Amino acid sequence: MNEMLRLSAVALVTLASGSVAQQAVRPELAYQVPEGRNLNAFVRDKAVAAHLLLRNGTDPRILVAFPAGNSGVGLWFEPTAKPVTWRLDTLPVPLNRGARHGVVAIASIAAPRLVPKQAVLSSIRFLRDYQAVGRFPADVAATPTMTGDTITYRRDRLDGAPGYTLAVRVLSGRIAQGGIVAGADGRIRIEITALTGETPLTPIPLEHLLNASAAADPAARNALAFLSYREKFLAGSWRFDTYFGRDTLMSVRLLMPALQPGSIEAGLNAIIARLSPGGEVAHEEGIGEFAVAENRKAGRSGAAADLDYGMVDDDYMLAPIAADYLLGPGQARARAYLATPVASESQTGKSEAVGAALVRNLRFVLAQSRAFAATPTWRNLIAIKTGRMTGEWRDSNEGLGGGVYAYDVNAALVPAALEAAVRLQRAGLLDQYLTPADRAAFAAVGAAAHVWRAKAPALFQVSIPAAAATAQVRRYATTLGVPAAAPVVALGQQPLVFHALSLNADGTPVPILNSDEGFALLFGEPSAADLDTYVGAIMRPFPAGLMTDVGLVVANAAFADAAAQTRFTPGAYHGAVVWSWQQALLAAGLERQRARTDLPAATRARLVTAQAALWKAIGATRAVQSSELWSWAFRGGRYEVVPFGAGKADVDESNAAQLWSTVYLAVQPPRG
Repeated sequence: MNEMLRLSAVALVTLASGSVAQQAVRPELAYQVPEGRNLNAFVRDKAVAAHLLLRNGTDPRILVAFPAGNSGVGLWFEPTAKPVTWRLDTLPVPLNRGARHGVVAIASIAAPRLVPKQAVLSSIRFLRDYQAVGRFPADVAATPTMTGDTITYRRDRLDGAPGYTLAVRVLSGRIAQGGIVAGADGRIRIEITALTGETPLTPIPLEHLLNASAAADPAARNALAFLSYREKFLAGSWRFDTYFGRDTLMSVRLLMPALQPGSIEAGLNAIIARLSPGGEVAHEEGIGEFAVAENRKAGRSGAAADLDYGMVDDDYMLAPIAADYLLGPGQARARAYLATPVASESQTGKSEAVGAALVRNLRFVLAQSRAFAATPTWRNLIAIKTGRMTGEWRDSNEGLGGGVYAYDVNAALVPAALEAAVRLQRAGLLDQYLTPADRAAFAAVGAAAHVWRAKAPALFQVSIPAAAATAQVRRYATTLGVPAAAPVVALGQQPLVFHALSLNADGTPVPILNSDEGFALLFGEPSAADLDTYVGAIMRPFPAGLMTDVGLVVANAAFADAAAQTRFTPGAYHGAVVWSWQQALLAAGLERQRARTDLPAATRARLVTAQAALWKAIGATRAVQSSELWSWAFRGGRYEVVPFGAGKADVDESNAAQLWSTVYLAVQPPRG
């Protein structure tokens, strides 16, 4: 199918003359992804990379997202009386217009009339805001001009740099009655031209991106190719066409067996370049017009990146993932790579060796973890930052259930970071970058890591008597309209024990069963008893555990109060939904634990059973594997995939291309 789509991308209808020309050379990358109510078309060729999204339903929309500057153009139409469906007649074709570059495509829709409601041409972050809450900064508004059969929106960037263009030329139908009216056949056919003036990125060709062990999965390869650049990996399109620290780190780690060394280092370099002076990992970058606007608010000029350090989990991911590379596939080039200078994005004009930057991050890790290592009480755990409701990958306001101490950060990532410091120190890789004070501090890292591993997880333990757990599962199943019989049987007669999603500010657990055990499996070596208990808890059928026919849900609020249950629904971004990469995380973690030689046969057998169940669910949802996440409905006695964002109750919509959903190129089913 993809090859046919590539071959269809030959017709280029030029805006200037209206003539039809032929494009002699196919784009480097061109493919489509229909998902829910969105028709997505991706193209990348030299200076042009673009994602065209056509929204079906009663809320039609045209949107084009560009990795260049995380920019985009979008046109929202007034609601239609009946659902309408777009047809993409000509795939997006790369187009260069002086300082601007973009795409042109032809689409049609069976609608009697389309009335433009609002256009937004700017940073994707402003388009994202408008889609989510209906607001964007007034100073980036664009006024349409109508000339003959064409509606054009065009504006320069706030600082006068080349900006953005969106032109809609009516090929079938006419402009009238304040909108576009269909032709005699009841269809509207339009040519869409979308351009940005932001600086293009440098793609990593697929032959330089993956090694020979990567899976032959066209959908994942296409998504990864669209999101991979020398400067950085993009988190996902259309909504996150730029750097995100956590997404980059977890994707690099899970893809590591399938990536070429240069690609791994490109991902790590993007993290290193954006470290704060104090060693924190940047969560997200604000670039392009968003950076211009943010700098203006702060009384500054220019478009220097606005770096967000609000998250805490990514600070503790860098060291273990860097160590896995330096002591694994990158071992032969470790010292040369650590000596490589990387220009700083956070400190303009400065550069630093990778090794020195890594030590800077480890200084931060050691300082933050010292209090708990000395006195291991919940008060000394790593909290999310004051005034925030988010701090790790569940970064919606409800994601941690109101808690401030996240399980994954404290029970898995902090000890993993400390253990990485020990591994790197033993290998002697950081010696030349350590000061005398560093050496003294590093001498205590091993003891600190042991305390964190031994003491932190127990603070999150929840234990519910079997009778109470059974009653809670039955009630919750009724509210969701799903069966309770098999889940209740799976609970058995022993107390239900699991790790809480988080701890409240007073140290009490937030009793939401969750998928973050995957971090402990990938970055730690739990005891056999803990593996039996906690893997068993999450692998039970939902809503006793997390498993459904369509995957592993990331949160189960069956054992929380009624208020929490209303916030962790199948329509919530981090609720009872399936995230593709979280399944891959668990799969990679289970495989890592199976490789251990110190586990009893019974525990290994349970791991094998868990793997089989997980991969059966992953296989059942192969078609949506590259998506960010999906929801479900229970029909005909089984769970079915529902694209996230397709339901009216869904709080947002999923990305059709998500970086950490491509990790199945490396994370593969067990061979025996």
